[in-house]
Amino acid sequence: MTTVDTHAVHAYLLDLQDRICDGLAGLDGATFSEDGWTRPAGGGGRSRVLAEGNVFEQAGVNFSHVHGANLPATATDRRPELAGRSFQALGVSLVVHPRNPYVPTSHANVRFFIAETDDAEPIWWFGGGFDLTPFYPFEADCRHWHQAAHDAVAPFGEDLYPRFKHWCDEYFYLPHRAEARGIGGLFFDDYDRGGFDTAFALMRSVGDAYLPAYAPIVEARRATPWGDRERQFQLYRRGRYVEFNLLHDRGTKFGIQSGGRTESILMSMPPLARWEYGYQPAPDSPEARLVPDYLVPRQWL
Repeated sequence: MTTVDTHAVHAYLLDLQDRICDGLAGLDGATFSEDGWTRPAGGGGRSRVLAEGNVFEQAGVNFSHVHGANLPATATDRRPELAGRSFQALGVSLVVHPRNPYVPTSHANVRFFIAETDDAEPIWWFGGGFDLTPFYPFEADCRHWHQAAHDAVAPFGEDLYPRFKHWCDEYFYLPHRAEARGIGGLFFDDYDRGGFDTAFALMRSVGDAYLPAYAPIVEARRATPWGDRERQFQLYRRGRYVEFNLLHDRGTKFGIQSGGRTESILMSMPPLARWEYGYQPAPDSPEARLVPDYLVPRQWL
């Protein structure tokens, strides 16, 4: 019988949320507000939001642990063997929208899923990753981000970084725009290689790597001067973030279909964004170079 320690996962995720919130608050100088919630069908969580800070226009770090007797269609359509099983889904998910357009938006998520029935072994896996969405990218930042991603998973197999990087490039892609959401990083799902202890250690390594990957970039770019031109471009590109999360993100769809808390699910949305019909950046401008030079799959290391 497979030994799965859901309590250890729960404890780790709560601690991770604490540490990430402390780290982001330290960078900003502001504090997070906390909102505890329960899910009528089973479970709950705690959502933390830092709004209108000195560095971060909005940062949301959400912990959730939901459970129920039946899975939504988003899960059973992808994994038919889950039908008829009860489930638990635990995770920490965060999105940070900085005020300065030269500081990239960042996203991270680590999660655990288990589906059980009385007459069979449990089906479980880990997932997660982190990705970066710059508007005015710097090569050094991109290399640092991907080096941190590589180092987080390298102890578990040298094949994992190229595999998870490619998965990230494929996942965070807007097919209706034919462009990537950002410069990628790591994305993995359905991970159970090596058994529970090893897979759990991998998830912890990814979760623990987020702050060391992101904080130096924030520190390096937070004082870069910017004006209305950069702000308008940032808001325009934030629109792409909204499009991806609402049209393509599996986690958003799972959360909504499983009866999750809407405010927490949609805390990934930027506080402000804009759309402009037929926008074209000025030729040879930094805005024009973003998509062809950075929002394409690249070997950063």
